Amino acid sequence: MTNPLHRLRPLAAAVALISCLSAPTAAAAPGSPPPAAGCVLPGRTGWTDEGHDTDRTQFQPATGTRRVLTLYVDFPDAPATDSTEPYAAHLAPASGWMGRASYGRLRLDNTSLHRWIRMPAESTSYGFARGLTFEAHEKYLRDAITAADPYADFSRYDMVYVVPARTATAIPFSPTYLYDPAAPGITVDGTRLKWAVTFGQDMWRWGHKVAAHETAHTFGLPDLYSFTGATHQYVGGWDVMGNIAGHAPQHLGWHSWKLGWTRDDQVACLPASGRRTVRLTPVERPGGTKIAVLRAGETTAYVAESRRAEGNDAAACSTGVLIYKVDSAARTGEGPVRIMNANPTTTPPTGCTPLDLAAYAPGQSFTDPATGVRIDVVVGGRTGDTVRLSKE
Repeated sequence: MTNPLHRLRPLAAAVALISCLSAPTAAAAPGSPPPAAGCVLPGRTGWTDEGHDTDRTQFQPATGTRRVLTLYVDFPDAPATDSTEPYAAHLAPASGWMGRASYGRLRLDNTSLHRWIRMPAESTSYGFARGLTFEAHEKYLRDAITAADPYADFSRYDMVYVVPARTATAIPFSPTYLYDPAAPGITVDGTRLKWAVTFGQDMWRWGHKVAAHETAHTFGLPDLYSFTGATHQYVGGWDVMGNIAGHAPQHLGWHSWKLGWTRDDQVACLPASGRRTVRLTPVERPGGTKIAVLRAGETTAYVAESRRAEGNDAAACSTGVLIYKVDSAARTGEGPVRIMNANPTTTPPTGCTPLDLAAYAPGQSFTDPATGVRIDVVVGGRTGDTVRLSKE
């Protein structure tokens, strides 16, 4: 996970992006449930946020096949002492992870250029230790692309991964590169390079899910860990955009919907006052209704989803109904998603954190008196959960 100061953005991209209001709610037939469009939230930060109106000029699509070229770089002061194979093997599971998380709607086609590319400058010269700027990051990426250009046709790829030798300790963390449409940027083989992840030594600590985390920024997802105070106070490990090493590091159902992996007909929406009972199937499995959304305001909503552990990759300290608040006006790192903890006074077992126990069980309820929102867990089980939404 990168330091919050290193979530880089070009100055021109600070200008507000598409900020249209949420999609108008289509008229529903008498007696039929409201369509999902009534629970779509507009983005309000002009960058990565929880709004559905993601700017597809700045961010790449999260569906279909995304073609990635992985480069391996070393430096005059940090020459590689091993082969590129262990590096490729370390990151390789990320493709399968994203394929499963997307229910097969995203395919990451990763091609490795299996040779060490010598960078033209020493590793200590690129500014990582001093707090990396967008300009310094782009120079690092440009140097890698230029050095690798004789060996690859970059016009064949949508994005690039750059992996440094383990000897390059001066490259400690893994920032995402998002191009600046208003600047010259990097052009190679007649193609503008728009998206990249430059990995650092933290990839060996976080594992392959750091690739999933950083790649998701190129799709427009924000950081869910906190830039101030306790790092994992908002979502813990319930989403890979929070604690990458958490017990359930897949994406929240809201993110799956935002990215186009969950369809509108898999979203149960209560856009205004009323009641609705919903049967949810676990987000870890394809099919069925994935999230129940209760609109709370212009940029806020409460979401309920069923969570069930699926194998070692998604082993969780608790299962049940996860309830969280989404605020599309909250900036990355400032809690755009906040988990509602069903069991805040329960002592977690060894290896779990208090927020790992946040899921609600049958008979438990969440209420927000300020908005009149109430979510009751009616029935729970291995195949899913039933919740009742209500708003005064």
